Amino acid sequence: MKRLTLLSLLLIAFALPAFSQEPAQDTIEKKPWFKRIFSRPTVVVHDTVFIYGSENPDEGIDDDSDELEEMHPDGGIPIPVDTLSTDDRYQKVILFDNGSWVYLDLPKPDLPDFISNDHWMTDHVHAYYDVNIKELPEEVDLVLCDSTHGWHIPGIGRITSTYKMRWGRQHQGIDIGIPFGEPIYAAFDGIVRVALPTKLTGGYGNVVVLRHANGLETYYGHMTHYVVETGDVVAAGEIIGYCGSTGHSTGPHLHFETRYMGQSFDPERIFDFREGVLRDTTFTLKKHYFSIYSHVGQSDNESENASKQVTPPAPKRVVHVVKKGETLSSIAKKHHTTVKKICNLNKISAKKTLRIGQRLIVK
Repeated sequence: MKRLTLLSLLLIAFALPAFSQEPAQDTIEKKPWFKRIFSRPTVVVHDTVFIYGSENPDEGIDDDSDELEEMHPDGGIPIPVDTLSTDDRYQKVILFDNGSWVYLDLPKPDLPDFISNDHWMTDHVHAYYDVNIKELPEEVDLVLCDSTHGWHIPGIGRITSTYKMRWGRQHQGIDIGIPFGEPIYAAFDGIVRVALPTKLTGGYGNVVVLRHANGLETYYGHMTHYVVETGDVVAAGEIIGYCGSTGHSTGPHLHFETRYMGQSFDPERIFDFREGVLRDTTFTLKKHYFSIYSHVGQSDNESENASKQVTPPAPKRVVHVVKKGETLSSIAKKHHTTVKKICNLNKISAKKTLRIGQRLIVK
C-alpha cells in the first residue's frame, strides 16, 4: 500500500507541471497529458551577431526604410538569428529571421606586402639559411603592438623547459605545458609562411610558422593538427591549431620559438608567460641575444659575456642495427644504457617486436 501511495505521489508531482504549463500553440494543447510529462524542450543556441549602422540606432533608418520594409514585409527591422562561415575567414554570412541574408566583412590585419617577398619558403621550416649573423645590426627596435595590431599569449600553461642547452643540444625555444587538444593562438598579426605535417618537419611535428610585419617569425610546434594554410593572414589571438605531442615530444605541449632573420632568441624576453602579459609594446633586440646562453633576467653585460661562450658540437647519435636473436634488453646491455632510454629515443614501446635490420638510436 505504501509503495502504491508513493508511486501515486510521484505521478502527481510530474503531472502538475504538465497540466499547469501555458500552451505555446494549439498543437501543444492537443498532446495527451502523459506525452507532455516526458517531453523535453529543445534548446538551440545561435552564434548571433547584432549589426547597427551607427552608434545611434535611429540615425539613417529613414533613408533605408524602403529597403528595410522590402526585407521585412511587416515593417519591422530584420533580426539577425545566426552566422555562417565562408571560405574567407574574414567574411561571414548573417542570417535574418525573415529568411534574408547579407555578408559581414570582419576587420582584417593590415600587413605590408614586402613581408612575404624576402626569403619566403613554404616547404621548409627555416628560411634564412644564407643570412650571416655577423651581418645583422647590433640592435634593432621592433614594434610588437600598437593601436591597430594586438598580441596574445600563444598558449595557456606553465613553462616546462626554457631557452637553453638541453641534453647536449640547443633548445631554441620554450616548452609550454598545455593539455592535449587545447587551442594554440597566433602571438601577433601575421602571415602563415609554413603549415607542415610531421613527416616534413622532423622534430617539430605538426608546425606552423608565422611571419610578422616587424621581421619576427614565431614557431608553433608539436600540434595535434593545425587549422590554417600557407598564405593565410591571421590576427593576434586567432586559433591556428591545437596542442599535441607530434614530432620529438614526450607529452602534449607547445614548443614556441621567436626568431629574427632566422636567428632564435629567448621568447621570454618578449612575453612574461607566468603573468600572461607582453613585457612592452616595443622590444629592443640586441645581437648578443641570439646566443643560447643569453636569456631573460641577465643584465646587458651578463648577456654579452654569456654570448661569447662557445657552444660544444652536438653529440653524434649512436645507431644500432638489430641482428638475429637480439632483444631490447640485450641491446641496452651492449651499449651500457637502459631499455627505457632506447624506447624514449625511438618512440617505441618496450613490448615492440624488433625486426632484423631495424635501426635503433641507442644514445
